[in-house]
Amino acid sequence: MQRHLFFSITLLSILTGCRSELEKKSQMTINVSFSEILDKGELDGRLLLMLSDKDGDEPRFQINTGLDTQIIFGMNVEGMKAGKIQKFDANVFGFPYTSLADVPPGEYHVQALLHIYETFELSTGHTVKLPMDKGEGQQWNKSPGNLYSKPFKITITEEGAENINVVMDQVIPPIEEPEDTEWIKHVKIKSEKLSEFWGRDMYLGAHVLLPKGFKEHPEAKYPLMIFHGHFPSDFGGFRTTPPEPNMEPEYSERFDVEGYNIVQEQEAYDFYKRWNEPDYPRFLIIEIQHPTPYYDDSYAVNSANQGPYGDAITYELIPYLEETFRGIGEGWSRFLYGGSTGGWEALAVQVKYPEEYNGCFAACPDPIDFRAYCLTDIYNDKNAYFYESDHKPLEVPGHRNYLGHVQTTIREYNRFELVLGDKSRSGQQWDIWEATYSPQGEDGYPVRLWDKMTGDIDHKVAEYWKENYDLRHILERDWDKLGERLKGKIHIYCGDMDNYYLNNAVYLMEDFLESTTSPYYEGEVLYGDRAEHCWNGDLEQPNHISRLRYNSMYVPKIMKRIAESAPKGADLTSWRYK
Repeated sequence: MQRHLFFSITLLSILTGCRSELEKKSQMTINVSFSEILDKGELDGRLLLMLSDKDGDEPRFQINTGLDTQIIFGMNVEGMKAGKIQKFDANVFGFPYTSLADVPPGEYHVQALLHIYETFELSTGHTVKLPMDKGEGQQWNKSPGNLYSKPFKITITEEGAENINVVMDQVIPPIEEPEDTEWIKHVKIKSEKLSEFWGRDMYLGAHVLLPKGFKEHPEAKYPLMIFHGHFPSDFGGFRTTPPEPNMEPEYSERFDVEGYNIVQEQEAYDFYKRWNEPDYPRFLIIEIQHPTPYYDDSYAVNSANQGPYGDAITYELIPYLEETFRGIGEGWSRFLYGGSTGGWEALAVQVKYPEEYNGCFAACPDPIDFRAYCLTDIYNDKNAYFYESDHKPLEVPGHRNYLGHVQTTIREYNRFELVLGDKSRSGQQWDIWEATYSPQGEDGYPVRLWDKMTGDIDHKVAEYWKENYDLRHILERDWDKLGERLKGKIHIYCGDMDNYYLNNAVYLMEDFLESTTSPYYEGEVLYGDRAEHCWNGDLEQPNHISRLRYNSMYVPKIMKRIAESAPKGADLTSWRYK
């Protein structure tokens, strides 16, 4: 008994000591303010505090959801003034550590950043505060106008740290607009539809690749290829000169390829050469800029929270570009393609506007059947973060490699986003799906599909998603109206080891497409063996090569489609010059 009493007293002493140390550390605060020299007035936004124990890049460039992420905490601020201190303490939510009190002792580089919000008076009658894109494609750590501090080192001990003051005295500079060249033109137009929704002037942009002989053949009118995807700073994958001979090779960890920067430039030059071959079809190719206050692009459909981007692109931007650059301007001459976000957009736009476009080539699309919303069935699962079990809590994976090794989970993705911004304002993947697919809430922001903290799913919201954006459900529901108009237009490609499990939804879509006979869809669904994100249908080249050939790999299929479907009397010759 004495021995048992001794151990009990010892354990109690240890626990009391640990609690005492935790209490000390839980009182740690880091004070953040911005300098009076910036003269910025009152600012709203998301204030972020970052800690990194790695040298090299600034902490703001070391934050992600992977195993190498550093540490971040976030809070909303309203009316923040120069010199006004905001205190980060143990109660401020963070990632991957929930609290400052959980950060291990050590030396850290500390940095703060204010992601500035602007006020929007929406046509729905709501007032919302959101980050306006400023030409960077909604990247909080690069957005022009955001305030930040220069990193410096601090020490956190077992007791925490004292008297840490972080002053933001830097401003991210504006981004220069790309310049026109002989081949590539840049266009920006005001969208009346979007401006009305957002209560201020809103713009759509595009990078246009002109065909060979554009000036020399004023009589020619051209088919249009629309490359959907994330925010493009310029037209990518096209260069008129070979790679620089003295370029320093850079290793790609993603593809395990040495000198991938050289490979990219060589592929871009090879595309230029193909573009100029005598027998190559003459097309217009465009990449669209349509960032929203929620993400780097709008998902190219009409949305309760983001406005009528689908109509604005299809009925404002596309006709303007075709008129400006001599496009044929008819549905049979327009084609959609892209990967990941762009893959979903290509298919969704084709489905939503079946006669305005003549074919989509959707590679590794974001979930196209919400029974496989990555690894969640939003209609039948109760929780998105954990598999259902009475006694064993097991998290749902969020990212894997081609061998199935998991790097992060759905819960971690969403916790990370919640640090960057509440109310779907993180500018990240799960939040943009909500901003696109969800109804608008009473506060003007998207209604959550699930609780970000617990993962519990709101099935009423799931039903709204189903009827409006579940592409497989929409096709099945409306096939009697859509089938004839979509025959031969749907082409889907995905690796069977997609990093985000996107192949699961493709399987379900394929099951429906192949089972329909009235009419049969007359398209294709292909899979890449052990291929990761973003496999796009090339059965011969590895993924790190094929992903650089989007602008040319579907051309033979497009030409075949034109030959089969162009209406009688269509212009099939003016754009086929040498």
